[in-house]
Amino acid sequence: MAINTVLGRCEPRDLGFTLIHEHLTAGMPGWEFDNARFDRARELANIVERLKEIRSLGVSSFVDPCPMELGRNPELAAEAADKSGMRVIIATGVYNEALGFPTHFRMIGADDIAEIYVRELTEGIDHTGIRAGIIKTATGGVPGWTVDTEITRHEQKALRAAARAHKATGAPILCHNNELSPFGRETLDIFQSEGVDFNRVLIGHACGVGNMRYYFDILNRGAWLGFDRFGIDTIAPDKMRLASLFGLLAVGFDRIMLSHDAVACMLGRQSKAMLQMIEKCPNWNYAHICRNILPALRKGGVAEQTIQKLTVDNPREYFGG
Repeated sequence: MAINTVLGRCEPRDLGFTLIHEHLTAGMPGWEFDNARFDRARELANIVERLKEIRSLGVSSFVDPCPMELGRNPELAAEAADKSGMRVIIATGVYNEALGFPTHFRMIGADDIAEIYVRELTEGIDHTGIRAGIIKTATGGVPGWTVDTEITRHEQKALRAAARAHKATGAPILCHNNELSPFGRETLDIFQSEGVDFNRVLIGHACGVGNMRYYFDILNRGAWLGFDRFGIDTIAPDKMRLASLFGLLAVGFDRIMLSHDAVACMLGRQSKAMLQMIEKCPNWNYAHICRNILPALRKGGVAEQTIQKLTVDNPREYFGG
C-alpha cells in the first residue's frame, strides 16, 4: 500500500530507517497569538540542518504525528523535506482533551470527524494538496497536571473517528498515551469494537510505563509498541527504557519501534516548566538513538538483525509493507 508523504507517494519498501514519532514544529493551542516570535526562515534552516544530521547517520524517513491543533504545518514540512532529502510523513487527528481537542470537534460526531480525517488523507490538508499519511489519536491527562482515570467521552469519540477513517483508507493509527495513566488496553478495546486491524496500530509512549504486564497485553493482541521518548529523562530515565526494551527482546517480543518525540521548533514562548525540562534533557534530540541508544543495544548483545527489525522492518510492516 502506497504511503502519503509531504512530497508525494512512496512504497513501504522505500522507507528505510524510520524514526516513528518526532516533530518538526509543535505549539500549544493559542501559540499563534504569540507568533511574532516565529521566524520562519530561521526555524526552517534549523529544521533542515537537524534533518540533514540524522540523514547522515542513516535515517531516511521521519514521521511527524503532530495533531492538527498543535502547530502542524504541512507546507513547512514539505519545504524541509525538499531541502533536506528526508522523507517526511505527517498526520491527521486531534490531541487529548486536556491540552487540545478544539471545541468544534467536541460539538460534532465521530462520523463527522472521520470525514475530516479521510479528506486530509485522500485529498489534502486545507488547500495545500499535501496529504496526511497517518492518523493521530491521544488519550490521558498531563503528567504533573492532570491524570485521568479513564478515556474521556470526547477522546472515545476521536478514537472511533480514527478507527473509521482507518477502515476507509487503510492508513495506520498512532496513539499518544500518558505514561502515568496509559490507556493502551482500553484504546485497543475501542478499536476492536470498530474492526480495526491491530497490525496498523502503534501504542505510543510505552517506554515510560515500565510495566511488563502492560506491554504483554498490547503485544499479545498484535499491536505495536512505541519506545518513542528516548532522551526525555524527566519522564523516565533512558536506563529504564533500555531495561524494558532488553527484557522484551530477550523473551521474543520485538514488535517495537523507536523514536524520541523531539521537537525542532517549539512555537510561541515557552513556560518555565518547559525550559527547565529541556535543560534537564540534553539528549532529547533526533540523533540520540543513532548516537547513543543503538550503540547501547549493541553493547548489550542485541543482534544487528534485531536492530534492523526495530528501525527498518517494523515501520515497513506497520505501513503495510
